[in-house]
Amino acid sequence: MNLVSLQRLFGVLMLASMLALVLSPAVSYAQDADPPEAGTSDSSDADTDAAADSDEGDDAADGDESSEEDTARDEALAALDQNYTYAINTILLFLSGVLVFFMQAGFAMVESGFNSGKNAVNILFKNSMDICVGVLLYFIIGFGLMYPASYGDPENAYFAFGGIGLDGYKLTSEAAYSPAADWFFQAMFAATAATIVSGAVAGRMKVGAYLIYSALLTGLIYPISGYWKWGGGWLMQFESGHQFQDFAGSAVVHAVGGFAGLAGAIILGPRLGRFVDGKSVPLPGHNIVLAGLGVFILWFGWYGFNPGSQLAFASAGDATAVSDIALTTTLSAGAGGIVATLLSWAMFGKPDLSMGLNGILGGLVGITACCDCMTDWMSIVVGAVSGVLVILGIMMLDKAKIDDPVGAWPVHGLCGIWGCMAIGILPNTHLAKGNTTFGVQLIGTVSICAWAFVTMFILFSIMKAAGILRVSAEDEQAGLDISEHGMQAYSTH
Repeated sequence: MNLVSLQRLFGVLMLASMLALVLSPAVSYAQDADPPEAGTSDSSDADTDAAADSDEGDDAADGDESSEEDTARDEALAALDQNYTYAINTILLFLSGVLVFFMQAGFAMVESGFNSGKNAVNILFKNSMDICVGVLLYFIIGFGLMYPASYGDPENAYFAFGGIGLDGYKLTSEAAYSPAADWFFQAMFAATAATIVSGAVAGRMKVGAYLIYSALLTGLIYPISGYWKWGGGWLMQFESGHQFQDFAGSAVVHAVGGFAGLAGAIILGPRLGRFVDGKSVPLPGHNIVLAGLGVFILWFGWYGFNPGSQLAFASAGDATAVSDIALTTTLSAGAGGIVATLLSWAMFGKPDLSMGLNGILGGLVGITACCDCMTDWMSIVVGAVSGVLVILGIMMLDKAKIDDPVGAWPVHGLCGIWGCMAIGILPNTHLAKGNTTFGVQLIGTVSICAWAFVTMFILFSIMKAAGILRVSAEDEQAGLDISEHGMQAYSTH
């Protein structure tokens, strides 16, 4: 099957999924195990009247059921109307999701700035499609896979499915926030996990192959491992009573994207000219200013990512926790940027801005898992170690001749691991309360990283074997903007 055929098939599947969502009833735990059978009206003359009666009965039953659901929702809203906590939580959770959404712009700027100008359109295209494909598939199946308990009582701790869309996610008078705000916030996290990979595979991956990857990650791979932790799956059900801790997603979000990107970079191979005669040859990005602005946007968006993950804002305790999380997030980012800059200065003779920028991002990723449990001073330690890991990670990839143009794996993969493992190593409230152990953190971190790496390694290998993964050498030299999109980011006129 050639790339054009595969792209057409992908488009047909997406259209079919959307039509199925609109035309089909929702499937969820909230439904009866044995739904009533639909009446038939054409089988025989003798059955016509009975079928008509059955249809009328079904219509009446459907009407009663719909009326009951509407009544229940109205009653819940009436009760919640007196609950300012619900209103505050819903609005602030939505606004936190907006901040996380804005991070997509930051990723696009960082990735395009750190890469050749002849691939800028391609990178922007991939980032825009990540969010478009991601929100649709996460709505159709992803959220139901990641949070089946919102629809009913899942029986399997490793894999469960609540339902299609949000129809089975019922609003109750005890709700802390609206189902729509919950979905929106979580969907932005799913899109973040997907877009991390864009930078790692930049400059040589075919558009059709990238769309296939993005769809599978946001619709299937990310939600399944997300369920293990945030959906109440097996990582929250250790017999010892311990639970894996990852507050805002150092592993659940960032390491998934980082290790998926590592798998893609390995299978794709390096860009042309990146390694010559066994030696690493840097390929500088075309616009470091754009990359720098992108890092500031990402840092700004992280105040929705980490503090927003508190998910509650109305009480004095929650408000204090949110501000404390913002403090630890800020300190870790600052420490990561300073340490990476100083270390690169000592190693290379001059302060490297690109290393400093990635150090900031590494500090943000590292504190993401533990921003709720570390003291102010310990958050600085987390960020400082993250800054060192970014430099070491980039050097490791160079030694292994793995081409990661933006440092996606050192920043999101390596620092994602550190963020979760820091909870099992450094003093923090989770250890003090006995909520987790070093062993539990190791099991959870390795499981999530391995899941993302192995599944994506298999997917990229299949696409490579099918000949649809990498562009030709001629197309790569010409630039993906021209060869894949027929346009340029920068006019010569």
